[in-house]
Amino acid sequence: MSEYQQERKGFWHAPDGPMTTEAIALENWARAAHDVLEETATSYHGVIRESELAERLQDDTGIRTTRPPDRWLPKVLQPLAHLHFRDGYPPLTALVVDGHGWVGERYDDVLRANEENPISDPAARERHASRSRLACYQWAGSAPEDGGLPAEVLSTTRSRAPRSTTAAGARAPKAPRAPREPKVTAPKRVAASDRPITVCPNCFMAIPATGLCDNCD
Repeated sequence: MSEYQQERKGFWHAPDGPMTTEAIALENWARAAHDVLEETATSYHGVIRESELAERLQDDTGIRTTRPPDRWLPKVLQPLAHLHFRDGYPPLTALVVDGHGWVGERYDDVLRANEENPISDPAARERHASRSRLACYQWAGSAPEDGGLPAEVLSTTRSRAPRSTTAAGARAPKAPRAPREPKVTAPKRVAASDRPITVCPNCFMAIPATGLCDNCD
C-alpha cells in the first residue's frame, strides 16, 4: 500500500479519484462478491479467504478503503446472503472462510438468512457450512456425477502438547503475587462504522446512518 493510500480515509475510486460513500462502496462490492463466489463454486471444494476476497472486491470495482476487512466485509456478505436466499441461489457466502479455513460465527448470518437457527457448537457449525458449500458445488456443476461429499472439516480447537516434567527439572513453586488493584478504564468508543448492521427489508442492502435506504427511499 502506498504512502498516499495510507493517508487517505473512508472510501474512494482508485487510484486517486473522488471520494464516495460507504453505501455506494458496499453496493458495488456486493455485486462483485456475487460474481467472485459464483466463480469460486466452479472449483469442487473451492473456498476463498476473507482477506483474498476483500482485496479482489477492491480490485474488481476500483473502490478502495484503508479500513480493515473485518470492519466492512460482513456488511457485504450479510445482505448478500439474504439476496441469495430470496433469489433461489445456494448459500454462496458459505464459501468465504477465515485464515484457518473456518466460517466462524459469521456463518450464523447465513443461517438466519436461510431462516435457520444459529449453531452454537463450533464443530457442528463448520460441518453445516461444509454441507452448504457442497450444495454450491452441485449448483455450479463442479461436483462429481454422484453428487460428491462435503469436504473434511478442519479441527476448530487448538491443542497444546503437555510439557514434560521430571524430578530433576522440576521447579519450585513460585510465591503467590499480591493481588493488583483493578484498573478503571473508560468504556471503549464504538465507531459508527462498527455498529450492528441494519438491512433494508426490501433490497437487503445495508442502511446508512441516516436510516433511509439509498436504493429504495
